[in-house]
Amino acid sequence: MSPIARIIAEDAVAMEQLRAVRALALPDWCIAAGFVRNRVWDHLHGISPARPPVDIDVLYYDAADIGKEREAEFEARLGELMPGLPWQIRNQARMHIWKGLPQHRDTADSMTYWLETVTAVGVRLEADDGLSVVAPLGIDDLLGLRCRPAPYGRVQRAEYDDRIATKRWRELWPKVQFLD
Repeated sequence: MSPIARIIAEDAVAMEQLRAVRALALPDWCIAAGFVRNRVWDHLHGISPARPPVDIDVLYYDAADIGKEREAEFEARLGELMPGLPWQIRNQARMHIWKGLPQHRDTADSMTYWLETVTAVGVRLEADDGLSVVAPLGIDDLLGLRCRPAPYGRVQRAEYDDRIATKRWRELWPKVQFLD
């Protein structure tokens, strides 16, 4: 089991959230971004239990239905399964539109267009209760407490820098090294 899968598997709250999303039977799905990054960094900083996330980013890929309506339906269903949580569900088959990019091939491909490497990590709870890690840019930076721009973040450097400052990651996780 990967270190990331182990950290998530030991978090009862995270596992309950993953079971709820799995119940939706979304195609090519994972929960990513702060759901994974924050838990891993909290764990590596000795913060237990992990702090609650600002939102829970659920990704899936369905090129046959790129309307926002389905996303709202899925969020409502998760709200019924686990009320009061900040669910944010996005079909990655349409995320290229607002960025002016070619259509993504799948969920992992869409994550390569995120601003930082440590955010482009997700987990999926499989039917056999095993955890799969989706990390198209790797996991070394996340586990090594290094934050750096992804290739897309280097192109969008001002947005990357603003995001790092706005999220207050330097204050929340002082062991993290911020690299260019």
